[in-house]
Amino acid sequence: MVRSLWTAATGMIAQQTNVDTIANNLANVNTTGYKAEVAEFKSLLYQTMQTKTTTANGENKPVGAQVGLGVRNSAITSIFRQGSMLASESPTAFAITGEGFFALQGQDGETYYTRNGNFLFTTSQNGMMLANSDGLPVLDTAGRPITLGTQYVASKIKVNADGQLTYPDAQNNPQPIGIQIGLFQFTNPSGLEKVDSTMYQASAASGAAINEANNNNVRKSEVIQGYLEGSSVQVADEMVNLIVAQRAYEMNSKAITTTDEMLQQANQLKR
Repeated sequence: MVRSLWTAATGMIAQQTNVDTIANNLANVNTTGYKAEVAEFKSLLYQTMQTKTTTANGENKPVGAQVGLGVRNSAITSIFRQGSMLASESPTAFAITGEGFFALQGQDGETYYTRNGNFLFTTSQNGMMLANSDGLPVLDTAGRPITLGTQYVASKIKVNADGQLTYPDAQNNPQPIGIQIGLFQFTNPSGLEKVDSTMYQASAASGAAINEANNNNVRKSEVIQGYLEGSSVQVADEMVNLIVAQRAYEMNSKAITTTDEMLQQANQLKR
């Protein structure tokens, strides 16, 4: 019976992590580019009570007897489904339709990836630089920070579906300026290492970044200017998951109290 105490305790710990994950999803319901997370579980070791043996008549028994020793969290996986499109008045707001990611250059020189296209132009030594709200430069298809000269007016810059930056000429016709926003894909995006709520780093599990501009074997993503990709969290689903997790937590706690009552009854056999 003592075994059931520890088994139920592992269930309570696992469900607490599940509730923590759901709470984080709900907290980021309005975070641009956020991807909902799901807690996954796996069984712990099994204790063998009886192996497959023969009966008194010499016949093989069909099954043995093994009892599980609980559960643990095996992974917390990000679900990379498309978020809703939210209109924005900012000319440097970009959303991605498809499986691509924007690339950012971190302060440590490493490349990070995001679906949050809430960018802006900041002043730099060479003119204007496209960056995120933390000041990290947005990279082009060659992996270089996107920098424009002072002759450009930020509000007049347009971006077409493949990420090409254009600027109107004297006749107000958009002309490409030779810069394209980099879009990158991954073989296994769920394997990306999360740096913060919307920024990721490539890992061995995700595979190396695939540059859409240099690879014709992937389905191209599209950039939509004037929109942002909203959080992929579905509030109704999260509330249902929260109820299920709460009930599972209660059932495991009930198993502990039941085992305690059984031990109490056993202790009272001798008076």
